[in-house]
Amino acid sequence: MFFASNSVPTPEIVWWALLPVIVLAVSGVLLLTISSLLKKEISWLAPGISLTAGIFVLLSSIPMWNRIQNDGPISFLNNSVGTDGSTIFLTSLIAIALISTSILARPYLSREGIPDLEFYVLLLLSAAGGVVMAGANDLIVLFLGIEILSIAVYVLVALHLRKIESQEGAIKYFLLGAFSSAFLLYGIALVYGATGSTNVAVIGEIISSGEGSQNLLSAAIALLTIGFAFKVSAIPFHMWTPDVYEGAPAPVTAWMSAAVKAAGFVAFLRVLMVGFDSMYPLWYPILWWLAAITMVGANLIALVQTNIKRMLAYSSIAHAGYLLVAIAAANETASAGMLFYLLVYTLMNMGAFAIVMSVSHHSETRLYIDNYVGFGWAQPLLGIFLTIFLLSLAGFPGTGGFMGKIYLLLGAAESDLWALSVILVLTTVLSYWYYLRVAWVMWMKNPEVEGQHDRITVPLPMRFALLVSVGLILYVGILPSGTLEFARASIEGLGTFGGGLLGQGP
Repeated sequence: MFFASNSVPTPEIVWWALLPVIVLAVSGVLLLTISSLLKKEISWLAPGISLTAGIFVLLSSIPMWNRIQNDGPISFLNNSVGTDGSTIFLTSLIAIALISTSILARPYLSREGIPDLEFYVLLLLSAAGGVVMAGANDLIVLFLGIEILSIAVYVLVALHLRKIESQEGAIKYFLLGAFSSAFLLYGIALVYGATGSTNVAVIGEIISSGEGSQNLLSAAIALLTIGFAFKVSAIPFHMWTPDVYEGAPAPVTAWMSAAVKAAGFVAFLRVLMVGFDSMYPLWYPILWWLAAITMVGANLIALVQTNIKRMLAYSSIAHAGYLLVAIAAANETASAGMLFYLLVYTLMNMGAFAIVMSVSHHSETRLYIDNYVGFGWAQPLLGIFLTIFLLSLAGFPGTGGFMGKIYLLLGAAESDLWALSVILVLTTVLSYWYYLRVAWVMWMKNPEVEGQHDRITVPLPMRFALLVSVGLILYVGILPSGTLEFARASIEGLGTFGGGLLGQGP
């Protein structure tokens, strides 16, 4: 037997940069192991481990951020994985969503009889997939992160076994999710065929130099855009969203609308602005029309919704349209505005769904807007919280949602996207109707059944989480500069591993 004289070099691994993924994955496995060894279930074990993991990942982002600011972005594993400002921003955002979901989900799971072990294990694994997406510099690694996240969420949607809508939503989500994954995979294959690489940095360099098959690259961009459009639920690839949001357990819906959407958008941003920056004239019209159709269509359909989860589903689609404006603008201001908006959107959406969980009662029988009649006077604190969340979602001045849209508009104006800016403003005004309709029902109508909201009890941890979310939304709405500078600093290193610079618009 003969052996090669030259050994295969081992790729460099930066373990501290992989710490968030390791903590999340190990926490999920540890939770399964401990639970299997215990004869008696401990109620606080699963949420405790999940909450601890989320807090650890969030706190670990601080020294990682300081290191990146001092030493610059790093890349390892043959440049397939990297850590820069946008990676740390998304990791922190996922950690915030994980902490919020861990706190908010426990009362709901206990009330609905959903096993918390499976829920929290899948939650941790999906968070790990999102963090993998955050640091992916290679399309294959990105695809693996997407699939880790998606497979866990497919099962999470189906956890409410007594609701047929949950099973139907899970099947629809799985089928259409697999369909979108196929588009992504075919797009990656065409990129490899055109450039000979799946590394985003190398792809950007090859395309910038004028090499690579333009026909294959054009087809690849179309396929990748369709795949990502499915993941972020942009019209016309949104068909799964209303049914899945309505049928899934409320904590899962909150997680999907925040962390899953954020991971999809940041990955989309990285692929287009780093790998395909020099092909901006090709993909800009696609993103322009996707953004316009999504903003207009989602807001119009949301107007006629009577189920609050379906209304928030179309609201989520509309917000996807707003965020697509940032990608279409393709400049640093718009990109920073997108990160800022994703952070605010996570806070206000998690808060809104937390109150929906409380109002829905057993088996989520009270999900219609009419069920909120008199809620504000019966539960003043929760009513005020929900009103603030709705106003922020609508983009009311003084809230984080308003400032987020302002920064998106500034980014669009910088690239002379005046028509898209007008559409964003008009659809925002249109959205006031369905958001304020809920607030009007809560405060201006008297309940038909006396005491229908008296049974709502909100645990102290949930009240604390809601208070923190409201405080942060108002804070960044009044004093946004610090958070915006964080977003700007996060986006500056985006092109470090690839073609170099962000696109500058038309």
